[in-house]
Amino acid sequence: MIHLNLPEWIGYTASLVTALSLLMNSILKLRWFNLVGSFIFCCYGLLIKAVPVALFNGFIVFVNIYYLIKLYQKNISLSILAINADSSYLRAFLAFYKDEIQKFFPEFRFQPNQNPSLFFILRNMAVAGVFIGVKREDGKLEVQLDFVIPEYRDFRLGRFFYSQNKEYFKHQGITTLILQTQVEKHQTYLLRMGFQPTKDGWYEKVL
Repeated sequence: MIHLNLPEWIGYTASLVTALSLLMNSILKLRWFNLVGSFIFCCYGLLIKAVPVALFNGFIVFVNIYYLIKLYQKNISLSILAINADSSYLRAFLAFYKDEIQKFFPEFRFQPNQNPSLFFILRNMAVAGVFIGVKREDGKLEVQLDFVIPEYRDFRLGRFFYSQNKEYFKHQGITTLILQTQVEKHQTYLLRMGFQPTKDGWYEKVL
C-alpha cells in the first residue's frame, strides 16, 4: 500500500486541479480552475522549500487574477435576433453542433412546419446560441431547444434570455415557458434559470 505524506497529497491535488482546468470549454472556468491549481502549487512549493516552483506558480496566480478581472469588467453586449425557419445559417448551425445538442436535447428534431419562434442569441454580435420554441393555444411556449455553445456556458446568456426578455414574450401573448427534459445537468440549469418542476414531469417558468 502506497503511503503519501502531506506535501505529496498537496502536489497531486495541485496537478489534478491544473489538469482539469485544461479540460474546461469555458474560458472563465478555465481561469478559475487554473487559478486554484496554481495557488495550491505555490503552497506546495513553499511547503517543500522549492522557491522556483512557488515563484512561478505565484506569478501564474496573479496572471489569472488579472485576466479574471478583465473578463468580469468587460463590457459584453447581449441581444437576440429573430430568424426565419428557412435560414440556411440556422441549418448549418444545427448541423455543426448536432452532437453537442444531443447531449442536452436527445429528442430534438427541427420541425419548421410547426411555425416555431426562432432566435439567435448574440454575444457582441457573434452567434452564441439558438432558441427554438412553439407557442401553444393556452398561451404557453414549449421550448424545444435552448442551446448555448460550450465557450459561453456561464449562465449569463440564460439569465439574459429568460429574465431580461420577459416583456418580449408577454407582448407575444406568452404567459409561461415550459419544457421537458430527463437530462440531470439540464434540469439543474433550468432550476437556476427560475423554472419549477410540475407534477406531470414538465418544467415551467411563469412570466
